[in-house]
Amino acid sequence: MSARVVFMGTPSAAVPTLTALAEQTDVVLVVTQPDRPRGRSGKPRPSPVKERALQLGLQMAQPATAQELETALRGHEPFDLGIVVAYGRILRPEILESPQHGILNVHFSLLPRWRGAAPVARALMAGDSMTGVTIMQMDEGLDTGPVLTAQAVDVLAGESAGELTNRLAGLGARLLAQSIPSYMEGSLLPVPQTDDGLTYARKIEAEDRPVDVGAEPRSIVNQVRGLSPSPAATLEIDGGRHKVLMARETEAEVEPGTWQAVEGVPVVGVRGGGVELVSLQPPGRNPQSGADWVRGRHADRGVVK
Repeated sequence: MSARVVFMGTPSAAVPTLTALAEQTDVVLVVTQPDRPRGRSGKPRPSPVKERALQLGLQMAQPATAQELETALRGHEPFDLGIVVAYGRILRPEILESPQHGILNVHFSLLPRWRGAAPVARALMAGDSMTGVTIMQMDEGLDTGPVLTAQAVDVLAGESAGELTNRLAGLGARLLAQSIPSYMEGSLLPVPQTDDGLTYARKIEAEDRPVDVGAEPRSIVNQVRGLSPSPAATLEIDGGRHKVLMARETEAEVEPGTWQAVEGVPVVGVRGGGVELVSLQPPGRNPQSGADWVRGRHADRGVVK
């Protein structure tokens, strides 16, 4: 008899795990965030997890409060196991204790490095060359629970947060699927975390987005990678606030605080070097390549801040 599982998740990064669980276990309930306004229309839209759950014909709950969540889970007790992937809500102790075998979390870092809300973004912004996925048993702390297993991966050159998240999402789904049988039978035992190498991945806020042209090129490129594609780093160019979606270091020499077209692409002068804007999104327009952006300008240089 397969395990009775409640799955909690919201973004597209949680979908591979839900899909894997539906193939391997009895998913009795999928819990996700309420529909939120998305896109330019501002109309409420379902989360990617809700869309996938409906495709799979699974029962759904979208509690707006912790109390509603408790009510939804009580309606399906007893269940064997809970699985969380980027659900977006802190779970109370009484919820953590609901299933017989506890609640497991698929976390996109090598714990205890980057505990918290934005592990992929913070890893890239810090210039980490390696990250990974950890399967942990949840407790009352912030990603402090004991670890079942983990797998490391190298961060690829130029990889954005979106690309790395997609890669880790697939890896996490496979790692969890491999772990559940031995965990349920008691042969895979959680090991307490240490605090060696501990860092916190605080939530991305508005102040994380503006590019500081007084920073060094590598720091700026890492910032752009860590925030791409959303919410995206921002740079004011000739008075307009642009999203910078992809950037790379360049040896082209441009006066700091200015941009200049160099061989048909925009280069921003920053402290100690230059940064090529490979892809950007002007205000009120669609994303475009830096070369296309230059071709649409009436000048080949300007100011940034």
